[in-house]
Amino acid sequence: MTPINGEIQVKNLDHLGLVAGIVDELGIVEIINDQIGIQPGEIVNAGLVVKAIMLNGLGFVSRPLYLFPQFFQDKATEHLLEEGILPEHLNDDKIGRS
Repeated sequence: MTPINGEIQVKNLDHLGLVAGIVDELGIVEIINDQIGIQPGEIVNAGLVVKAIMLNGLGFVSRPLYLFPQFFQDKATEHLLEEGILPEHLNDDKIGRS
């Protein structure tokens, strides 16, 4: 829950919290970042993009990549991925580069 102007905003985790925890436990993000590297100044690294793709794939939706940010609109991205990651950071351009 993120307070905005004194109001509480509720975001969903659903079963994706378990999936994110397992991905973190296995160290998949770190393995990918070790292989690909992290570019200076990037907000979302390749490991986090792959984690987001896994979460999207296990979210049981079939949407085109340009709608990828919409999947995360009602999700708690800062809890599932990393602090400071917003749905608009997960766009089809970033997915394609990763």
